[in-house]
Amino acid sequence: MKIHHLNTGTMCPVGRRLVNGTGSLFQRARLVCHCLLVETNDGLALVDTGIGLGDIAAPGRLGRRWLRQTAPKLDPAETAVQQVKALGYSPGDVRHVLLTHLDRDHAGGVPDFLHAAIHVHRAEHDMAVLRKPAPPEGRYVTGQWSHGPRWAFYGEEGEDWFGFKGVRALGDKETDVLMIPLAGHTLGHCGIAVRSGEKWLLHAGDSYFHHAQLDASPRAPLMLGYFQRRGDMDRSMRIANQDRLRALKLNHGDRVRIVNSHDPADYERCRCGAHQVLKPEPTVRRGDRTGSS
Repeated sequence: MKIHHLNTGTMCPVGRRLVNGTGSLFQRARLVCHCLLVETNDGLALVDTGIGLGDIAAPGRLGRRWLRQTAPKLDPAETAVQQVKALGYSPGDVRHVLLTHLDRDHAGGVPDFLHAAIHVHRAEHDMAVLRKPAPPEGRYVTGQWSHGPRWAFYGEEGEDWFGFKGVRALGDKETDVLMIPLAGHTLGHCGIAVRSGEKWLLHAGDSYFHHAQLDASPRAPLMLGYFQRRGDMDRSMRIANQDRLRALKLNHGDRVRIVNSHDPADYERCRCGAHQVLKPEPTVRRGDRTGSS
């Protein structure tokens, strides 16, 4: 199973040292929207979509505050649909879009794949789309799904996957793609696990923000930890699931590689090769017991 790693939205907030943990306070940071394009037995599957063409055409719908804080490049060439075309595929070849959650920087490209089934946890859909319960004000951009996509829903049931509940995201046609409930950042937040050969890649979405949060002594840059706390819908649950991810890396890191959505270090390691060694980073501020700060 071939996996393509895509950055579908570069964001450049101020204060690189406080966001990336390197560089100057006066430099712009770099965050990515790390998505996966997976070649499956049932066509192409896209894990998250990043920022879409509709967002770039009407950036105001993303929210002035979000635009000011994240400073996205809004480059059409970075959108998932344009990168799918650049790889020689048609947007219609994407049969499935699997979303970790429905935040604006994860679901923006949903309208760019009109023929795909949109896979999401039911609790996420209930809050974001049905408003049951009502989400925090301004949390979701409803225009990203106002066209009425073809939804596919998931719950908490599933088979054991390294101690997590894994639901076969594409049914029995494709047993190597699993939806893994990882609530906390949102109530229906999930990870997506994809098997390639003898190993698994777990896209953990926004379960953690910085790669050092999965270290034995977890830590995160100050501002990034602040962004994470501000985004939590259930902080205690996010902390518990981050603990579980850290244990998964410790006990099964030889079989499971874990990445998140926005860390450029995670993204570059995947894009440039699994065995690339990162240079040690300067010490950054320690967070709480889970590595958020």
